[in-house]
This record gives sequence, structure tokens and C-alpha cells, in this order.
Amino acid sequence: MRKLTYYISHSIDGFIAAPDGDFNFLMGFDEMFAWIVENSPETLPTPVHAAIGSDPTPKKYDTVIMGRATYDPGYNVGLFSPYAHLRQYVVTSSLKETPAADVTLVGSDPLATVRALKAEDGDMGIWLAGGGTLASALYDEIDELVFKTYPVLAGAGIPLFQGPFNPRRFDLVETRQFAEGSSVSHYVKTT
Repeated sequence: MRKLTYYISHSIDGFIAAPDGDFNFLMGFDEMFAWIVENSPETLPTPVHAAIGSDPTPKKYDTVIMGRATYDPGYNVGLFSPYAHLRQYVVTSSLKETPAADVTLVGSDPLATVRALKAEDGDMGIWLAGGGTLASALYDEIDELVFKTYPVLAGAGIPLFQGPFNPRRFDLVETRQFAEGSSVSHYVKTT
């Protein structure tokens, strides 16, 4: 069975974006960016690869699922297929027609969609790109967490999860600390 991984950037106080959805305060960390290019290139938008001359060939994930707010920054500037190198699913109740042929809209029941994706054959995982509301809706289906933590205190914003109190245990597999103060931590759901 394929795994759903919540692979996300956040501040040290657990926010993935500002209250208005902006996430640029989590940018500008060169060591982290180099690690992403090397280890998870598929998690960078296709145009970024074109700009830096890197290879977007998936190493871990062949599918991305994201909420509308995560999709919007690209959509708002005409980037309708931000991850053309992956199968793309956007959970939305407001978009009625797919803006790109390679983007699948999920209008209702993202849980059923993720369960169907997880049941497919294959070794590649499913990347949950955000946001906090969708992560809460898919909470019980999340198998792994990859948290890219940046040494920034946000104070307020959109949290990693926006659901009710519901503790789940995960085991730490690996942590990578960078001199710039950022880190990557990989967790797997405790069985």
C-alpha cells in the first residue's frame, strides 16, 4: 500500500503560512533548498526546476494532493499545473472546472480520494502538500511526516493542523540539522 506523507515547511512555532496565506517568510535558507533539490526534487514546482536547471524526476512521490489555498499562489499568476512532473489533485469546493488537463479537482470527500490513491499499486508515495485544513481532514490517513522547520517565530498564522485535539503517536526516523538553523525531521506513524 502506498503511503501518504505530510511534507511541509513550518516556523518553529508551528505555522505553515501567515494569516493571509503568504509563506515567503519561510524562504531564503540555502542549505535547506540544496537538500530539497537533492533529496526531494519532486516537491519543487516544475518552473523552479526549469529556472535552476535541476531534474524534477520523482524520488519519493509520484502524486501530490493539496488544498485550494496551497494551489492558489500559482493559480493566481497563471501557473495552473505547478507540479507537471507529478499527478496533481486539488481539493476545492470553489473551482468547478479543471484549469489544466493534468490537474484533478476533488470537490468532495478527499478522504475517499486518498484511500483510493493509497490502494493503488506502486512504490512511490503520495505527497500531502498542505494546508492545515486538508491535513486535518486527512489526519487518520497520514502515514509519515516530513517537517522542514525554519528558525523563524511567526506568532500567528495558519497552523500545521486545524482540527480538534486528537493525539497520535509518530516515531522519529531521522533528523537533519543545518548550520543556518533549519532542520528536516522524518516521522512514521507508530503501529
